[in-house]
Amino acid sequence: MGPGVVIGRKGTLGTVHYIKGNYWPHDTTLWVKNFKGNDARLVSYFLQTLKLENFDTGSSNPTLNRNHIHKIKVLFPRYQVQRKIAAILSAYDDLIENNKRRIALLEKMAEEVYREWFVRMRFPGHEKVKKVKGVPEGWDVLSFSDLVEINPLERIDKSEEVPFVGMEDLSLSSMYFAVKESRKGASGSKFRNRDVLFPRITPSVENGKRGVVMSLEENQVGCGSTEFIVMREKVIGPEHIYFITCSSEFRKHAELSMTGASGRQRVQEDCFSYFLVKTPSSGIRRKFAEIVSPHFQQIEVFSLQNEKLIQARDMLLPRLISGKLSVENLDIMFPPSMEEHHEI
Repeated sequence: MGPGVVIGRKGTLGTVHYIKGNYWPHDTTLWVKNFKGNDARLVSYFLQTLKLENFDTGSSNPTLNRNHIHKIKVLFPRYQVQRKIAAILSAYDDLIENNKRRIALLEKMAEEVYREWFVRMRFPGHEKVKKVKGVPEGWDVLSFSDLVEINPLERIDKSEEVPFVGMEDLSLSSMYFAVKESRKGASGSKFRNRDVLFPRITPSVENGKRGVVMSLEENQVGCGSTEFIVMREKVIGPEHIYFITCSSEFRKHAELSMTGASGRQRVQEDCFSYFLVKTPSSGIRRKFAEIVSPHFQQIEVFSLQNEKLIQARDMLLPRLISGKLSVENLDIMFPPSMEEHHEI
């Protein structure tokens, strides 16, 4: 029954999704399948400009009533103009999606190196290294808290405005997150670039929330949710820390330490003293960082590109649809190609 447009009706109120193929919408959504001769992609962009979240009719749970939407009177461009606007905006979306695929591939490649070396124990030269009780000679078995600095002490002037990161900013599937706001005051967690943020509260631990701090200025300290546990390089580097904390074994260990009321349980930091890690020699650690850190750097590059593309697209969207910006000079409005940067 595709293409179609699906709108959040409850909970994620007003979010708009364009779907090319067949789809089966949930009963907490509204959907469009008859576009009455209009361009489906353009309809999805147009709905984003209506700020549908402002039509909330729920009391405790945000709810969108379609009868209220039907009453909205709008100006809509003719079909030929719709196609041109959709082509411009979808060009941005195509670049964004392409970068997302690259980011996912880079992270998967880096994770595969981690698993090959430190889980399957097929690190460079492993054939020539003897094992004692399952541990290669030259390696140690150390607790995670011996390898990593947990919640390192940082101070911020309370009158200073600094970058702030909330739990909602972290991803369920990627290391990168954008810093979207600044706040005054020094409450909450403190972190620097290359620190790993690990959630302490349910359900963020179980859901896989994660993040590596990348987008601060040099020597800048940011602050964030009190529900973050900040992990900093001590013996092992941030790349190694990140993949350990993403592992199901580490997450399960953290979950088992949780205490507190139902729905607000939190990880106890002393649990990290009881999570043992087979720790490679300094040479292997250094080699791993040399191979994997360029992947992390490229992820940051592609993520920053996406932020700029999203910003440009969102600035164009209302101006094109309202007619304030003409679609005649298409070449000017299409996003610049970024293919020349950081090919995988």
